[in-house]
Amino acid sequence: MEPIAPELLMALAGGTAGAAGQQIWTTLRGLVLRRTDAEPSGEGELRALAAAVGSEERAARAERLVQVLAERARQDPVFADALREWRQNAIDVVRTGSGDVHNEISGGRQGTVIQARDIHGDINLGNHGG
Repeated sequence: MEPIAPELLMALAGGTAGAAGQQIWTTLRGLVLRRTDAEPSGEGELRALAAAVGSEERAARAERLVQVLAERARQDPVFADALREWRQNAIDVVRTGSGDVHNEISGGRQGTVIQARDIHGDINLGNHGG
């Protein structure tokens, strides 16, 4: 299994991936909290990372969580499969953001072009000359 990057866990724990990142973090919490006989479970490490303050502390706790998750995955093939799927989803969320818009405009003359993602209100393309 590909290792989980500590930076990925730090971004998700720190909330930098937005609402989709929060959902992915919640999914990881649910995965870790599934009870098995595996030790260590990762529960304490997950809580510690979520509570970490400062980049050095967050980095150290993320690294510890990576180690614990890898150990648990080695012991539990079902957990390993679920963690592999979680990792890919997390990478996708961090890579593309939550609902990013990717527009490409090429060739010819387009005139007025607006690119946007979330619009909360009106867009008026009316005559501005009066």
